[in-house]
Amino acid sequence: MKQTEKISQAIDRFNARLGRTIAWLTLAMVLVQLVIVIMRYVFAYGSIALQESVWYMHGIVFMVAAGSTYLADEHVRIDVFYNAASKKFQAWVNLLGIIFLIFPVCIAIVYLSWGYVLNSWSIREGSIELTGLPYIYLLKTVIWVFAFVLSLQAVSQALKAIQILQGDDAQEDVK
Repeated sequence: MKQTEKISQAIDRFNARLGRTIAWLTLAMVLVQLVIVIMRYVFAYGSIALQESVWYMHGIVFMVAAGSTYLADEHVRIDVFYNAASKKFQAWVNLLGIIFLIFPVCIAIVYLSWGYVLNSWSIREGSIELTGLPYIYLLKTVIWVFAFVLSLQAVSQALKAIQILQGDDAQEDVK
């Protein structure tokens, strides 16, 4: 097995495991939302912290699972010719998309959010609500986690595309 295949497989395992783990937050989100509804409409009691926790979980699920979503080929793709095309054409589309779209966007996300996240950390930003959660700075850090896991999976996908372009038929899945 080539070193690039080992790297790609390690990244795939990491993102797949991360995605399966993060997916449990969707169950937690539903259960917390159920508690919020019961508390509000049965007991006439509201909790801002619980409501904000649902927002946090929602953001974490979508941002942190981005690499796993890309691995599973569940991301958005406008398909006009892609599925009917040869594996080599698909590999070119994937590789060029990674080089000219995913990497630049992830770099821009980190660059443009740098001050935003660091400022939030410097003041340990919390909710503007008195009884809200004091962890907005941690939630904003998930922006960087998103860029990292997506870039990491893009490296794996790029390695797979390069193997196909080099004629390595053992690599079946480029997506």
